[in-house]
Amino acid sequence: MSALLNRASRWIGGNAIELLENGEGYYPRVFEAIEQARREVLIETFILFDDKVGQALRTALIAAARRGVSVDLTIDGWGSPDLSDEFIHGMTQAGVRLHVFDHQPKLFGYLRLNLFRRLHRKLVVVDGRIAFIGGINFSADHLGDFGPEAKQDYSVRIEGPLAAHIRRFARSVLRQPHGVPADEAAARPPRSAAVNAARAGWRRWRERHAAVDEAPGAGGAQALFVTRDNHQHRNDIERHYRIAIRSARRQIIIANAYFFPGYRLLREMRRAARRGVDVRLILQGKPDMAIVPIAAGLLYQYLVGAGVTVYEYCRRPLHGKVALVDEEWATVGSSNLDPLSLSLNLEANVVIRDRGFNQTLRESLEVLMQQHCKRVDPQTIPKHSTWRGWISVVVFHVLRHFPAWAERLPRHAPRLTSLTPPPDAANSQ
Repeated sequence: MSALLNRASRWIGGNAIELLENGEGYYPRVFEAIEQARREVLIETFILFDDKVGQALRTALIAAARRGVSVDLTIDGWGSPDLSDEFIHGMTQAGVRLHVFDHQPKLFGYLRLNLFRRLHRKLVVVDGRIAFIGGINFSADHLGDFGPEAKQDYSVRIEGPLAAHIRRFARSVLRQPHGVPADEAAARPPRSAAVNAARAGWRRWRERHAAVDEAPGAGGAQALFVTRDNHQHRNDIERHYRIAIRSARRQIIIANAYFFPGYRLLREMRRAARRGVDVRLILQGKPDMAIVPIAAGLLYQYLVGAGVTVYEYCRRPLHGKVALVDEEWATVGSSNLDPLSLSLNLEANVVIRDRGFNQTLRESLEVLMQQHCKRVDPQTIPKHSTWRGWISVVVFHVLRHFPAWAERLPRHAPRLTSLTPPPDAANSQ
């Protein structure tokens, strides 16, 4: 497996990786890292709400900027649409650089059309030494006291050389108009050589004076950072899943909130189960969207019939995007296994090769399966009939190929927009 993976990605050793479960585990660690930042904080998030979590992040970033830390915060225009001017200006006036991916006005003041090609990554990098990656946004619905709709989710804290690698990615994204590194920069009109040279010189000077220390080794975990975009890395995350599943010998556990992958990944799961691998799939049993159980349910007969065990998590909405294979391989990130994440959104996962981390994640998922999940009984799955078979085929192909069809529709090119303080900000301070 490692030889195949290394063709496209580089394993980086010397990392300490900690599993963080839900907002209770995630937010304190993130805010602690921001409070201790000396030089730089880089954040990307799909959702930032003006609630107690968003306010806590805002306070931490303002304090960091005021003590001289370089702070860049990137949010998605669809996922974070309703932040007030007061919320935004308080940060930009303090020196926080706020960027919005696909910042589009609402049609007629309320209708949003920028649904597809979202910036769905959730990244935090502090001083190039500590990084966080996973599925947790900055919103109060990731905390247990939110109530029955609080989300079950995961992230990881990374300390070590991989954090510096993620930092370089996050910095390169800010230099491109489309929220991805240079892969997508070719969409811009060409500039003259003199302009390019001047910009490159300025960029080198700025990065030299904002440089952070390369993170030393902090642990024994090997890991790699895998992203998905709409150009050169269209299927990298899904490909890593397929290679890992293909290599499995004993057990596969996948917990994924929105599960509707392509045929090749489904085929690898069936083949693994048929060769005797214990394949377990944890899906939403208390869905937050009506389409979720309909889409996943279409696959039950196909998977369970081959020996895959399906669990439905019923305690609260499942929002996690994690998996493990055998005793060593694991992944945590922002990518669901559905058409939007696998075909349209900008995503990021970390793939981890470490027995200790694998065991920690396994224990967490075992608690879910044993205490809060309902195992799908094969006897309760509706049997195939002619009409049901045809409906399943039609719905499957519509859902699976919808992103490709959406790609052909007339569209604008999503861009990063940097928000600035109001003109009278200097007079108001």
